[in-house]
Amino acid sequence: MPELRPGVLAGYLPADQRPDSLRLVPPPPAAGSAALAADEEAARANLAKAGSPRWQVAVEDANLKFPQAAETFSCTLGVPINERDTPQLYLLLRRSLVDAGLSTYRAKDHYRRQRPFLVNHLPTCSPDEIDKLSKDGSYPSGHNAAGWAWALILTEVDPERADAILARGLAYGQSRLACNVHWQSDANQGRIMGAATVARLHADPTFRADLAAARGEVAAARAKGLKPTRDCAA
Repeated sequence: MPELRPGVLAGYLPADQRPDSLRLVPPPPAAGSAALAADEEAARANLAKAGSPRWQVAVEDANLKFPQAAETFSCTLGVPINERDTPQLYLLLRRSLVDAGLSTYRAKDHYRRQRPFLVNHLPTCSPDEIDKLSKDGSYPSGHNAAGWAWALILTEVDPERADAILARGLAYGQSRLACNVHWQSDANQGRIMGAATVARLHADPTFRADLAAARGEVAAARAKGLKPTRDCAA
């Protein structure tokens, strides 16, 4: 399987087939606007207290590295997501993460929006990533693009649990506000890019084949009584 860099698999889509965030999302809220005031209020309302259960979920949700990231939705699927028990689903999540995350970068690199912690000078739940995040545009949110793409994909893997999966996808994205690394408009437009990515992925035959295989894996894991290792309740 081709890699973009060591440990990061290539997505399903070539760069020229990814959705273009610079065309699809509006500019971030302007200084002095009602939209920016709403972002600032949402940042205050959603920031989790350090050490609280919501903070701990945000810490875990911040990790996009595999194998840990694969368990993000295992709590709602009710089965483990890993290379041993559900290898095709594991691969599906790894590759779609790249497509959804990279779909945000045309807008990120164009607008270079500052993240909340650079404005309000409050802690984040990812202190080891402050230098990297400070140099990475806030708008739109790559975590939200990936999380919402995963949620939409997983509702197709297990339609009976669609509401729980989508609720988890929304909570996953809101973890970025709890963590003080994204504004609400970053999250909202990140979800737009996640949805756009999934729509484009459905034209890819390899993605469709992997999706079908993942359905069978989840059914088999459930029949064996396999249980997830992560609890994502906040």
